[in-house]
Amino acid sequence: MAVTKNLKCIGAIHTEFTTKKGTSSVWHYYISSRQLKAEELLHHARMEWSVESMHWLLDVHFEEDWCRVESKAVQQCLNMFRKAAINLIKRFKSSVNSKQAISHLMFECLLDSRMILRILNEN
Repeated sequence: MAVTKNLKCIGAIHTEFTTKKGTSSVWHYYISSRQLKAEELLHHARMEWSVESMHWLLDVHFEEDWCRVESKAVQQCLNMFRKAAINLIKRFKSSVNSKQAISHLMFECLLDSRMILRILNEN
């Protein structure tokens, strides 16, 4: 009963996308304690997914979930550096119209320090 007491909005967002394998369709459902118009619901959903996609990138590329640093200050610094690295690489990809995956560019940086300088110079 407590869940429905504050329920103000129920929404669904339907997404269709086409890949080489064909067309796919996905539904995402949302509930909220705020009264939202359709545009507001879409905005909140996009903001949520932008945060989630950053967490996914951090986990995939840096295995952040497996980091066992105990110091909160060190955790925060590492998180900040990881986010900065991903943002620099994303901006580099955009500025040079690169089709390479973020992981490939990161690997190039490990193999050749000049690649790090190239990414920094483009930003």
